[in-house]
Amino acid sequence: MAFGVKREEVKKWKEEIERGKVAFLTHYWKDERFPDCRTVTKAGCADAEKLAEWGRQYGLKPEWIDMRNPSRPHFDLLGEKQLVILRNEKLFDHIKRFNL
Repeated sequence: MAFGVKREEVKKWKEEIERGKVAFLTHYWKDERFPDCRTVTKAGCADAEKLAEWGRQYGLKPEWIDMRNPSRPHFDLLGEKQLVILRNEKLFDHIKRFNL
């Protein structure tokens, strides 16, 4: 279950990925499968090949791309990997906002 994100932020994320940009959306999240994770960052791009290439620099495997909605392929970034990627992508506002 997602929360802590505004509708306008989701809209902007969708628009950016539709333009072929690798875009990021962080929000609070609760999932029984990951009890130690309270946030997730979605790194998405409409061009799944471009997203896969971007992910390789962080050791993300193409088969980890969530394709449930083919118009919005994305990686779900959790835990330490999430923090490392947010830092490398200079998304310090995400880190601060969600106390990561």
